[in-house]
Amino acid sequence: MKTYSFNVIPNLPEKLKSLQELSTNMWFTWNWEAIMMFVGIDEELWHRSHRNPKWILGALPYNKLEAMGNDENFLRKLADIKAKFDHYMSYQDTWFNKNRQEDEKDLLVAYFSMEYGIGEGLPIYSGGLGMLSGDHLKSASDMGMPVIGVGLLYRKGYVQQVLNRENWQTEKYPENDWYNMPVEIVKDAQGHPLKVNLDLAGENVSVGVWRVPVGRTSLYLLDTNLPENSPSARMITEQLYGGDRDNRIRQEIVLGIGGYRALKAMGINPQVFHINEGHSAFLLLERIKDHMQERHLNFDQAREIVWASSVFTTHTPVMAGNEYFDFELIKKYFEKYCVQLGIPFPELLELGKEEKNSLGFCMTVMAMKLCAYINAVSWLHMETTKNMWHKLWHQLPKYEIPIDYVTNGVHTNSWISHEHYELYKKNIHNNGSFDSLSYGCCDWSKIHNIDDKQWWDNHLVRKNKLIKLVRERLARQYQRLGYDHTIIDEINTILDPNYLTIGFARRFATYKRATLFMKNLERLMRLTNNENMPVQFIIAGKAHQADSSGKEFIKAVAALSLDKKFKSRIVFVEDYNMNVARYMVQGVDIWLNNPIRPLEASGTSGMKAAINGALNLSILDGWWVEGYDKEVGWAIGGSENYRNDEERDYVEAESLYNLLEKVIVPLYYKKEDGLPREWIKMMKRSVSKLVAQFNTDRMLKEYYEKFYIKGNRFYKKLSNPEKLAELYRWRNEIKKSWNDVRIIIDNFKPDMEIRSGAVVPLRAIVWLGKLNPQDVKVQTVVGNIDGDSIFKKGMAFDMKYEGRLGDAHIYVGEIKCHESGRHDFAVRVIPNNENIPHQFMPFFVKWNDN
Repeated sequence: MKTYSFNVIPNLPEKLKSLQELSTNMWFTWNWEAIMMFVGIDEELWHRSHRNPKWILGALPYNKLEAMGNDENFLRKLADIKAKFDHYMSYQDTWFNKNRQEDEKDLLVAYFSMEYGIGEGLPIYSGGLGMLSGDHLKSASDMGMPVIGVGLLYRKGYVQQVLNRENWQTEKYPENDWYNMPVEIVKDAQGHPLKVNLDLAGENVSVGVWRVPVGRTSLYLLDTNLPENSPSARMITEQLYGGDRDNRIRQEIVLGIGGYRALKAMGINPQVFHINEGHSAFLLLERIKDHMQERHLNFDQAREIVWASSVFTTHTPVMAGNEYFDFELIKKYFEKYCVQLGIPFPELLELGKEEKNSLGFCMTVMAMKLCAYINAVSWLHMETTKNMWHKLWHQLPKYEIPIDYVTNGVHTNSWISHEHYELYKKNIHNNGSFDSLSYGCCDWSKIHNIDDKQWWDNHLVRKNKLIKLVRERLARQYQRLGYDHTIIDEINTILDPNYLTIGFARRFATYKRATLFMKNLERLMRLTNNENMPVQFIIAGKAHQADSSGKEFIKAVAALSLDKKFKSRIVFVEDYNMNVARYMVQGVDIWLNNPIRPLEASGTSGMKAAINGALNLSILDGWWVEGYDKEVGWAIGGSENYRNDEERDYVEAESLYNLLEKVIVPLYYKKEDGLPREWIKMMKRSVSKLVAQFNTDRMLKEYYEKFYIKGNRFYKKLSNPEKLAELYRWRNEIKKSWNDVRIIIDNFKPDMEIRSGAVVPLRAIVWLGKLNPQDVKVQTVVGNIDGDSIFKKGMAFDMKYEGRLGDAHIYVGEIKCHESGRHDFAVRVIPNNENIPHQFMPFFVKWNDN
């Protein structure tokens, strides 16, 4: 039977027309006045719709809309919010406009990510990666940064967690009704839905494009669930990270190659592409192919342009977390594609190999080889990442590996409570107008001027709201499971806002160690059951549907939920989502984080808690290495290495219990005039220090200054055919002549003793083959050797060219001995060209022979 479809849109009275725009631009998700207006329309629908005002407007009966159109108070509120929105959208004095250079006025960055957490009404996210991507776009909008997003439109939304009576996690996948969500179909010049086509192993697949307005910027989402596609092709975008390996690579081809083609079809031509994790790295191949065709270049020439203008952010601190595909799967989808790239298939495979005998094609490796700008998401993660991928630069000291870091942040306006927003609005803004907590708008040191009682009362309001939410969710869960009214009545009395409340909420991956606080149940019982200084725990989180170990952790934690042995002071909240996260970070006293170091790349939930005055109690991992000092929170354990996992868990659990029993709990319950004044002082110090630093406005500024500016300038430089041809000739000469490069350190015979302050002269004889001295740098590397040859720390100093000696060249330099002790040094030759961002990919280096 053939069926037909049509779409019905809300019929808004003329006076309410502005609601249409306000309900479909995700700006409302970080603007309290807009949120409260939509809540006020119908609070029950607000919660039922998962905070989706477009759905609410479609669900309201027309007589309700008519009444709103005749309500002068509502119309005044609507007019005020629309005026604020219009001012925001048209505002020209943004951070970017005030700080950009003249040659950056046409900059555009395309940001690709598999998931985006912008709001609950747009369920295309799973965890921290999506939250970060969403916050990235929101800050780009606030700062006027020219960044657009590209992702996938999933037919099934964010997985819903359902616990059975045995506390085992099961999953539900609700269908998304995109016509009632804040998205719109992108249309071509003729008014038809815009589509691009992909050849997926011989099958022609159509890809539709949807747009999500995110303040001043846009997120474009790709969709294969189209009638003209085969059933298997329609399933590609069914579910985030869904399906088998074949479907996974198809998703990533749609995102990367389809996303690039969609931008081009819309006439959007970014200069810089930012790949957030390796899922979208196939776009780099499509960029190369496009430049080859548009500019009549070969693969290597086009690769130069793409490499010099691409950014790759890695989030994964363990090898198993990186995306690998079997070579046969790559062959299935890319063997014919290689014909268009003008390279043999084995050459394509080399792009995804860490070393010659690699057993799979790694998306991270390909991204690292085809992006000049690579970053980790915290300082410690950078160190971990350099250790993980050292084989790609095996003759380079680890400290020189071209992997930088930009520590993650959070979008402050999205995660601050309404109450804290109003409190800060009155006290810390730098000028009279207060629209947001955007970069540079606030003097966070003024936090200390806020009255302690006002501060604490504000905190207790949020704590009570969290407890109310937890009770309501627990009651619904237990009613669903068939418990009688006596249990439900008890639930309505659990948790006390006056008790020290510890929150733990995140994905239940085993390395995050959700069960560490349960290591010693006797000590845990003493904490919860202490009637003078009780402690209560609120815990939430989901395991990946295929992660049985993570589900076992949930089962173990949930088994303690409402356990009378702990006086019902341990609670597990079912179906953790963005809204539960918001209530938790806004209402707890302590935010607990205890991953296995160094497996937390960054983490951002503790930053969200800090905005609202919660104090962090965490392992020194991820962002907390940079954020911690004893004035703003606590560190569990240290940075030491352990003999085995058992020792590590024992030592760090003991550290957790000791901190709670001896330091944290007594401090919380120490009162002066009925207020925990020392605790409040610590809360204020935490907000003052951490919120100013760990936000996505600062993060975007760093991306802009470290990568986006450079990528844009090198893109323009290499778009000049003469510059590109010159660079291509130089690359070929380097490749052809590198085997002829040799270095000998000439007559180095230092005295037995060299005193500090002395200068040791050096002379090197260098053979360059057919290369010219200006093609290379000759450097002295001075430091300390790690093992036999690679420096574990040191510095490189350029040597001075002195002239020829037969068919060789003479370089001279010196070592300044500022410190006593052993000094190791060597001389090396590396390529040198001002038309590339750096000289370490493709990687060539020669060290001295003697």
